[in-house]
Amino acid sequence: MTDTERWETELGATAERADRDGALNRRRLLKATTGVAAGISVSGCLDSYETLAGSTDSDDDDPVTIGVLAPNPDSDYIGRSIVRAAEVAVTELNDDGGINGRDVEMAVGDTNESPLEARRQYQRLVLEEGADVTVGVFTSEALMNIVDNIAEQETIHLTSGAATTEVSRLVNEEYDRYKYHFRVGPINDYDLGRTQVDFMDDMASKIGWESVALLAEDYAWTEVPWDVYQEQLAETGVDIVMQERYPPATDDFSDIYDRVEAAGADVAFITAAHTGNEALADWAAPQRPFAFGGIHVPMQLPAYYEQARHPQTDAPLAEYGVTYDSATAQSTTTSKTQDFVNHYQEMFDGSNPVYTGYHTYDGIKLFAETATEVGTVDSDDLIPALEDASFTGTVGTLEFYGRDHQVEGKEYGHTHDIVYGEDAHHPIYSQWQADDGGEGVQEIIWPEREATAEYAEPDWL
Repeated sequence: MTDTERWETELGATAERADRDGALNRRRLLKATTGVAAGISVSGCLDSYETLAGSTDSDDDDPVTIGVLAPNPDSDYIGRSIVRAAEVAVTELNDDGGINGRDVEMAVGDTNESPLEARRQYQRLVLEEGADVTVGVFTSEALMNIVDNIAEQETIHLTSGAATTEVSRLVNEEYDRYKYHFRVGPINDYDLGRTQVDFMDDMASKIGWESVALLAEDYAWTEVPWDVYQEQLAETGVDIVMQERYPPATDDFSDIYDRVEAAGADVAFITAAHTGNEALADWAAPQRPFAFGGIHVPMQLPAYYEQARHPQTDAPLAEYGVTYDSATAQSTTTSKTQDFVNHYQEMFDGSNPVYTGYHTYDGIKLFAETATEVGTVDSDDLIPALEDASFTGTVGTLEFYGRDHQVEGKEYGHTHDIVYGEDAHHPIYSQWQADDGGEGVQEIIWPEREATAEYAEPDWL
């Protein structure tokens, strides 16, 4: 977290504490309005009562509003995919008759990658736009800065970008207050660590990654996965010859990679988002004598192969890079995956979604299906149904950890987070490879049941 983000988070939390008791709550406002209407009826003002009651009934004919929270959707691929996927979902829902006969609309809030702005936009969407549900949010800092607002407004929020387990621990420990939060994806930061370990356990010996240099950018989001690596990675049998959490401001990996090389590592196994471009370039351009893979957020971008080029040779830097992902345009995880990809491409000039798009789409479709089954969009009525849901989405089966969930060996659980597992949502690992025409393809190399290609060793090794 940057100093600015930390300051904004602290400021937002302070403001939250200061105004919580007096905050405007849409649910309380509606209840109060109902009470006023009843009072008018008792006093005999029938015409006035019918006006108020009529407006209440007409709410059932008003559109269902989906509030979408995304960072810089006009310029940032993460935010753009959140908004575009929501558009795809809303379009499909309206083509199918809406939700319970009501049209569906969306209102967008640009969080601007700021925790404080995320809070402002959340309040605007719920209090001014009348959102019946909100979806999105990319950074963990932004999510944590609105979690108390979500509780205050008693309106379901479906996270589709942030991975922090801090929020699911709150749901686990203070269920009645925080039960309105659900994470439809990605898997939480603890399960991110587990999937890295599972990948290495299954694939390391097959692809020659027997000695590992473990690297992670020193941001808050990598802390929990790093702890999982410390606890579990050695059990896979790989030899951890180096491990380093490097500073967030790192823009030159020469010294780090010198140490990786000196340690004799087969792979730099990385966890990076903010520093991903520099980490990749300093590996690929000089053709370092080890492989490169792990969680690398920029490499998840479908256009990254063309965008990240060698400054002298114009060669694609991402070729041979391996990264975790929720899905790619090649995925056939369920019968819905390619349908979504195709519709997304049709609506947006052939472009492909990134991981936040798959999760946003799934979240909205899950909400709609549940609301149809229950017959309402009321959050308190929907929560039990969401908790029992087993929904086939684009990235697998969406189910949520329960109210009494407990992490093995821990004293806490991850209530309302998407379940990670082979029969639930299981992420994939892809490798950028060139096809016969020289175009970059995100080939899936794990899990085996979804693989579209075998792992390809860098041609300079």
